[in-house]
Amino acid sequence: MNPKIFLMVVIVLFGFEIPNVQAKTGDVPLERIRMPEGFHIQVFADDIPDARSMVLAPGRTLFVGTRRAGKVYAVRDTDGNFKADEILTVASGLNSPNGVAIHNGDLYVAEIHRVIKFPDIERNLDRIPSPVVVRNDFPKDRSHGWKFIAFGPDGMLYVPVGAPCNICRSRDPRYAALHRMRPDGTGLKIFAEGIRNTVGFDWHPETGELWFTDNGRDRMGDDIPPDELNHAPRKGLHFGYPFQHGKNIPDPEYGGITPPRSLTPPVQELGPHVAALGMRFYTGKQFPAEYRNQILIAEHGSWNRTEPIGYRITRVFLEGNRSAEYEVFAEGWLHQGSVWGRPVDLLVMPDGSILVSDDYGGRIYRIHYRP
Repeated sequence: MNPKIFLMVVIVLFGFEIPNVQAKTGDVPLERIRMPEGFHIQVFADDIPDARSMVLAPGRTLFVGTRRAGKVYAVRDTDGNFKADEILTVASGLNSPNGVAIHNGDLYVAEIHRVIKFPDIERNLDRIPSPVVVRNDFPKDRSHGWKFIAFGPDGMLYVPVGAPCNICRSRDPRYAALHRMRPDGTGLKIFAEGIRNTVGFDWHPETGELWFTDNGRDRMGDDIPPDELNHAPRKGLHFGYPFQHGKNIPDPEYGGITPPRSLTPPVQELGPHVAALGMRFYTGKQFPAEYRNQILIAEHGSWNRTEPIGYRITRVFLEGNRSAEYEVFAEGWLHQGSVWGRPVDLLVMPDGSILVSDDYGGRIYRIHYRP
């Protein structure tokens, strides 16, 4: 369907005000991005349609997944000037290959229904090897079916399966859960439950404990429920979906049902409908010291809120396992009601700068600190 027609249908059916969409041609208005003093932003790579999840291989090749484009890209800065000068297509025609991860030189790619890998990828960029199927029995639902994947400190690959709906309680325990499995695809087990849709997670660099974002349900109004930042220090926890949202908001349909176990509330309630996706602990040394081991979150932006929100990067400062502050770090991709970019994922680079993918603009930005 034509995108303009789709937006009109959404407005007619649901009565929501969709932010104006700015043309993606011409110069990139980076001067609109507001950040704390000393931070600067530049375009690291352009012309990467639908750029989503990112992972950096040992040889400094950046691999980028997509959701709608069906492609996986390899991006290289061969002369070290912080600007990509080589963009290759690793694979095309895939089923929403959103998630990418590296393990022992192999590139893992998560499609909706399976996980595949490209062996020894960096040494074979001139002749991409045929993918090897790691596991192919994940649900095929497209609703919240795209996946962010990453290897944890335990050497296991973590793979989410989102809820196949806005709000529902499926009899299939695979849904609304975060799974983990061995690199060869065996030993798949549920690690955490009650997660509507996580498209970003990371492990605390000191404790090794898992933290993740989760997208709240729709159709409860503009201001509830919030998106969430959650902490899973061990397996077996339940994070509320579909019974409860945020710290104590019962679901209008499922709130009266007794959950199967006690519910773990979020560490931080994020903005309502901000579509919190990628999150990373800042482990570099370039930013000021107070950023070290703190959380940055890519908020993709609301699609059905009367007044748009998100389209920004936020930060959560922790004191132990408690959130001490939640505030905006970088904003301006939503400008006077017009959208020209939507942050998806974040990646800390070896020099301490961070990369930000933008699936709407088809770009990757680099944010660095220079006082």
